[in-house]
Amino acid sequence: MASTAHPPRRRLRAWMLEGLSDMGKDGGIQGPHAQPEPPHKGRPWYRVMCLTGVDYFSTLGYQPGIAALAAGLLSPVATVVLVVVTLAGALPVYRRVAEESPHGQGSIAMLERLLTFWKGKLFVLTLLGFAATDFLITITLSAADASTHLVENPHLADALHDKQLLITLILIALLGAVFLKGFLEAIGVAVILVGAYLTLNVVVVITGLWHVTTEGHVVTDWSSALTAEHGNVFVMIGVALIVFPKLALGLSGFETGVAVMPHVRGDASDTEEKPTGRIRDTKKLLTTAALIMSAFLISTSFITTVLIPEKEFESGGEANGRALAYLAHEYLGNGFGTVYDVSTIAILWFAGASAMAGLLNLMPRYLPRYGMAPHWARAVRPMVIVFTLVGFLVTWIFDADVDAQGGAYATGVLVLISSAAIAVTIAARKARQRGWTVAFAAISAVFLYTTVLNVIERPDGVKIGACFIAAIVLVSFLSRLARAFELRVTDVELDTTAERFVRDIASRKIRFIANEPDNRDAAEYRDKIEQIRADNDVPSQEDFVFVEVTVTDPSEFEAGLTVRGQVMHDRYRVLTLESSSVSNALAAFLLHARDLTGQTPHIYFEWTEGNPFTNFLRFFLFGQGEVAPVTREVLREAEPDRSRRPRVHVG
Repeated sequence: MASTAHPPRRRLRAWMLEGLSDMGKDGGIQGPHAQPEPPHKGRPWYRVMCLTGVDYFSTLGYQPGIAALAAGLLSPVATVVLVVVTLAGALPVYRRVAEESPHGQGSIAMLERLLTFWKGKLFVLTLLGFAATDFLITITLSAADASTHLVENPHLADALHDKQLLITLILIALLGAVFLKGFLEAIGVAVILVGAYLTLNVVVVITGLWHVTTEGHVVTDWSSALTAEHGNVFVMIGVALIVFPKLALGLSGFETGVAVMPHVRGDASDTEEKPTGRIRDTKKLLTTAALIMSAFLISTSFITTVLIPEKEFESGGEANGRALAYLAHEYLGNGFGTVYDVSTIAILWFAGASAMAGLLNLMPRYLPRYGMAPHWARAVRPMVIVFTLVGFLVTWIFDADVDAQGGAYATGVLVLISSAAIAVTIAARKARQRGWTVAFAAISAVFLYTTVLNVIERPDGVKIGACFIAAIVLVSFLSRLARAFELRVTDVELDTTAERFVRDIASRKIRFIANEPDNRDAAEYRDKIEQIRADNDVPSQEDFVFVEVTVTDPSEFEAGLTVRGQVMHDRYRVLTLESSSVSNALAAFLLHARDLTGQTPHIYFEWTEGNPFTNFLRFFLFGQGEVAPVTREVLREAEPDRSRRPRVHVG
């Protein structure tokens, strides 16, 4: 009896290239960029906020330590500046983004609508590179900080000494393995993790403030040292304005905040076109998250600065990358400290899971529409392997150092916030809202200043972002090249006149003439018919219908095709089409005409003058070029049966 089992290699390939992810099935939530809930469904905004929280609030695990290293004694002052920028800058920007892009596509979609042609695509690819930097560094940084909490735990310090890099790689590998198996991210899990983590942080903060109050000399010592180092308040504020960009990690979470919008339950009257309730509740989500985080940023920065010796923040110190955990162990005992470490490790790992889900959903949102994703990139598992390997590489390059990765993470965050600020400025200007335009322009200037300072101070983020951008652009254009000969038409629709032309000519032999419209006068059509008859030896009694394609945006990959018919000069029947590519549109129309009439269409071309390579570049970039052979190639790929393939004639 013959075995029907597939060879292991084939089974592995089928498993790897499984088209649909296990994520998101049966109503599961797969991350901050998951598919939207059905209309009028979703979760309360305060529960969805926890999806943002696993990324946003988890930065408390390392933010106070990074702030102390970056600003020293000025850390609380610089943190206040950061909070002002958060509440007066980032929050208004993303509240406006929620209005303008209510389906979870964020500021990138807003800018995509403002820019057309290839410059728009390249700009989006650039932003995707920085977004990938943001999400990937979230994975590696969170794993590195989670391993720091493990290594520095008093119960494990001896056993895990000098194994931070290995532990970080294992955590990233575990994350990749979970996604290879299939990952359902439940909002309920996020609520539990965020609730437990914030509760433990409240205990640590209250304890820290109590020690600050009872040990009054620590505040006096801090203020005296601050005055001795900087002189007066104005100098302190000036220096704080200069160093606060180093604290930009505290701004993470806003892009994720608008990305989770599709999961927010709005009003029963909400529609996809006008989800008023969802927008209102998302604004509540953003505002509440920003207020909670601002309170924690100020309080944790203050207590860690005045209670922890400065040398402990440095590399190798017990508070490096785990300032609040240091206080938890120091003042509440190793038992509570271990519970705090476990909670921190869990939320940091979950932040990595959320970021991985974001990567897996962000790229397919744009690249397939641009024809810039390889076919295997549509499957989740190959992309999980790619992102996991890149995570290994980044971790190895940075040696699992939390501080070293902070600059790269901050760059990704700041570029996205700056792009959002610019997008809402343009949106306000288009809406003729002068006050908001000026306000958003000022906010944009602040974030651009912050981004530039961060890049100058810590260029690692730009380097990693540039690598991602280069990789995305290269892979995107190679994919676009490989898919250039697909039909690239989703559907074909003929108006009444066009359909009448096609059905009428089907009673004879269907003959179309591909014409590049010029003056469109009677002489142009008459001369074209005479030339086609002479070049192809077509009898004079044969009938023709002209087909003309106007190229719209050649950077677009696929769209629907509408065919309109008209009679020119009371004699010549002309079908007009608009598409991003002449050849692909003609091929799609010919196949549709064949299926509509049951007859094999014939189409006649002239040879295009010029260098073949130059003409191919014109086709690839501008949708024109050598039309006849490309049309034939598109037809060959779309219809493998030669007997059913429309005929292409070139004279």
